[in-house]
Amino acid sequence: MSLNVPDFSNVRILVAGDLMIDQYWFGPTSRISPEAPVPVVKVTRTTARAGGAANVAANLAALGATTMVAGVVGDDNNGRQLKELLDDLGVASDLCKSLHPTITKLRVLSRNQQLIRLDTEDAYSNADAEELAVIIDRHLARQDICVLSDYAKGSLADIPSLVAMCRAHNVPVLADPKGEDFSIYAGVTALTPNLAEFEAVVGKSRDDAELISKAQALRDKLDIQYLIVTLSERGMMIISEADEPEILRAKAREVFDVTGAGDTVIATLAAGLGAGLSISESAALANLAASLVVAKIGVATITPAELRLALHEQGQGGRGLLTEEQAAKVVHEAQARGERVVMTNGCFDILHPGHVSYLQEARGRGDRLIVAVNSDASVKLLKGSDRPINSLEDRMAVLAGLASVDWVVGFEEETPERLITKLLPDVLVKGGDYKAEQIAGAKAVLQNGGSVEVLGFLEGRSTSAILDSIRK
Repeated sequence: MSLNVPDFSNVRILVAGDLMIDQYWFGPTSRISPEAPVPVVKVTRTTARAGGAANVAANLAALGATTMVAGVVGDDNNGRQLKELLDDLGVASDLCKSLHPTITKLRVLSRNQQLIRLDTEDAYSNADAEELAVIIDRHLARQDICVLSDYAKGSLADIPSLVAMCRAHNVPVLADPKGEDFSIYAGVTALTPNLAEFEAVVGKSRDDAELISKAQALRDKLDIQYLIVTLSERGMMIISEADEPEILRAKAREVFDVTGAGDTVIATLAAGLGAGLSISESAALANLAASLVVAKIGVATITPAELRLALHEQGQGGRGLLTEEQAAKVVHEAQARGERVVMTNGCFDILHPGHVSYLQEARGRGDRLIVAVNSDASVKLLKGSDRPINSLEDRMAVLAGLASVDWVVGFEEETPERLITKLLPDVLVKGGDYKAEQIAGAKAVLQNGGSVEVLGFLEGRSTSAILDSIRK
């Protein structure tokens, strides 16, 4: 299966559930306390992140989905800080205030190891849950998908009523379950337990065949379309109403922290389904996102650019065909990682050894190569009415298949100056008999501290020569 990362910006998703704020204290430790046999941490940095259902919303916002979150917070400083975190992430929120404190998890870490976690929480009341249900009903009509993020903290006290509410609005509902009574999730579109949660309900399985059999029986019993069981480092299992059971293997990565990985899974799954992907495609993207997020410390999110880069490294995803907005994001994110981005441009109508050699040389100037390609209309202006031979879509697809090329983006103008000025690569490369100051976009790149280089072409290799030979 070849995966692509769709545009999630038109997907509207409501996340409802148990909101939390995750606080982190970081610092070195070099001695044991004289008061008790525990390490002494000298706190040098603190941070706070949206946790629980709020982390699901944060993951959706990072993917670019239009996200609304509904939940309960305390009338306290942590509740106000959580609201500010959601606002900063671009997540709309409709929150009800409880007499109980905002659920807070404080983690103390040293050298990337969690030493202790301190929780502040009281289960929310039935009155809190009833008020939240009213809020959910108020927003459902304008949503494409609803995610119920249940951490068993009391804000989703009546799951069956919420599922019925979603179905009445004809809104698909995905649930991340807790507890051993999965009957309350009957009728959801998709359920996403992890293996431990699943086996707590159906019992241990001796092998994959028994695991699949129990999952199929549970799916039938609960009358749900999709049962997605996350299998930790083994990946995930998909049990569908219509398709054969499938186990997606996870790509082996170094695991730093599994905190919030389930939030990333259900967020990516919901975004994929909302964007029109199949359940297999959505689950595969979610599986990939989970493998990336566990390499980060604490609750974290994954961006479309990170997904595209991971797919690119696996030789999937169309090898990096991007829109202009996507190109700006991946270039700037690559630069933020410390990677040196090289950019070049051209028509690339009939790809030949001269092009291949030139692109390989350009790629050698940095860590990533992005190629801007003239649209069909601009090729006609430059080369004549009988060109291009190949459409923009075909030219971009062929370029994207080259090992030297990371990303390909099209542009409409006669020159790519506007696009180059927007992307601001570290190195701008052009082939032919040019001076640096003659190259479109060179001034902006140089002013930004980048460099401009002119590379040669292989003698006797050109699209014009190939076309002349064909005509003869």
